[in-house]
Amino acid sequence: MTPSDRDDVQAVARLHQAYQQMKAELARVIVGQAGVIDELLIALFARGHCLLEGVPGLAKTLLVRTLAGALTLDFRRIQFTPDLMPADITGTEVIQEDRQSGLREFRFLRGPLFGNVILADEINRAPPKTQAALLEAMQEYQVTAGGRRHELAQPFFVLATQNPIEQEGTYPLPEAQLDRFMLYTCVDYPNEDEELEVVRRTTVEDEPAVSPLLDGASIVQMQRLVRRLPAAEHVLRFALRVVRLSRPSHPQAPALVREFVTWGAGPRAAQSLVLGAKARAALQGRLHPTVDDLQAVALPVLRHRIIVNFNAEAEGVRPERIVGELLELASAGAGRSADDPVLRRP
Repeated sequence: MTPSDRDDVQAVARLHQAYQQMKAELARVIVGQAGVIDELLIALFARGHCLLEGVPGLAKTLLVRTLAGALTLDFRRIQFTPDLMPADITGTEVIQEDRQSGLREFRFLRGPLFGNVILADEINRAPPKTQAALLEAMQEYQVTAGGRRHELAQPFFVLATQNPIEQEGTYPLPEAQLDRFMLYTCVDYPNEDEELEVVRRTTVEDEPAVSPLLDGASIVQMQRLVRRLPAAEHVLRFALRVVRLSRPSHPQAPALVREFVTWGAGPRAAQSLVLGAKARAALQGRLHPTVDDLQAVALPVLRHRIIVNFNAEAEGVRPERIVGELLELASAGAGRSADDPVLRRP
């Protein structure tokens, strides 16, 4: 084992320890939602962004705020509304006068996007122009104002929320922007015991707080570590197989895809699958992602990248069902070679 390999082993062990500590801290405030917490941490350490969807009252905002509290990072919350303009989130240039010289010059006042953890609350309420400004920040890690580019500090992590049941006065996110979110996480109702614990905790005077565990520099190092982890050839090909079979134009696509899918997942989906699998493996203290890691992150990676048609909506065929069949089909052909027509043909 080389010195570099030993360093990576120690770094993965530290990441696993930090992961356990963060889960313990979050559990002091958040009841249940273990899967949601895991997906948020996977997106964070894979240097991706996450979209949270759930009905009101499921502690989506509290979860994001608590996660930011467990990190020594600059947390900003932006409440998206129909009248929110791009300058309201990116910042604007103002004229400032020097009292001594009397000279006037433009000065850029930074908006709330200049933070580390950004909560975009009810993102689908903002008009497309504002959504586009957020898209540039998510993809390019910069904002443009007055023709000048302003870089964002690292790490930069966007957690957006949206309400699935109230669609009046909203602007649904276009597919191009949905694709910029690495994970699409659905927050479900708690079970009976968890809901009882929620009521018990939130109807007393004391409010638990979390202690910060990681700073920005440590998170950036761990994000680089995740990308350095090697992935075996069969793991890469499994991710590729799942993504390619989701396209109805592919000759090996299953009948369910050909009948109910308009557009399948693109190359960014395969990248997100592999990065998500690497992050999950590292969080669990492992140096190599496995097919099980891919399968664990497949649903939040693919559910917003598979566009179903009207027939699917009429018959109640959800992307979740399609992802499940794709995983079964990919698992059945996991032993195929590089000459497999699923991998060779468009």
